[in-house]
Amino acid sequence: MRNQNQPVAIEGYPFIGLFAFITLVFALLSWSLCTLLFLGLTLFTAYFFRNPDRFSDAEEAAVLAPADGKVIYVGPALEERYFKSEVTKISIFMSVFNVHVNRVPMSGKVVDMFYNKGQFFNAAMDKASLHNEQAGMLLENASGRQMLVVQIAGLIARRIVTYPVVGDILQRGARYGLIRFGSRVDIYLPDDVETQVRVGERVCCGETILAYLK
Repeated sequence: MRNQNQPVAIEGYPFIGLFAFITLVFALLSWSLCTLLFLGLTLFTAYFFRNPDRFSDAEEAAVLAPADGKVIYVGPALEERYFKSEVTKISIFMSVFNVHVNRVPMSGKVVDMFYNKGQFFNAAMDKASLHNEQAGMLLENASGRQMLVVQIAGLIARRIVTYPVVGDILQRGARYGLIRFGSRVDIYLPDDVETQVRVGERVCCGETILAYLK
């Protein structure tokens, strides 16, 4: 899969290259203000698409955060596509200042995936889970426990990228996709998990433990 070693996600290269080129043109024209503006955009775009290394030695039962950001919901939710019953849902909101590369929360097999076109409400709003553009991935571990991870586009985001395909075996902590520019990730867990985070907490993708599977 992509972006396993690159310090900047390759999806950002076209944007960085475009802004860098415009910066160079304005610099050659000696348009100082425009040069500084686009230099700032170039640097911010490189920062936005940063892809830092993350490591965790947590026990196998630990479910790791699939995204950087702020926890905006922890609690029960009805998931009708796969579980058709009340499960535990954790929602993480990513601002434009968070790392936007997403990571696998649990080792396992990709047993199903979906993509829905939708609207672009603010990702922090409750209705974003239902109405926004989104892509979901259903994982099943060696014990048969399943969880659903859903990437949701936000107010500015217009592109969800997901690398795996159905049948892939993924390792916890591996990069599996990203969302451009400001978004949200919802994770649906079995209702008997022991959650470890609360609303308002900041989490680190691939390192923070969200919950423990029993």
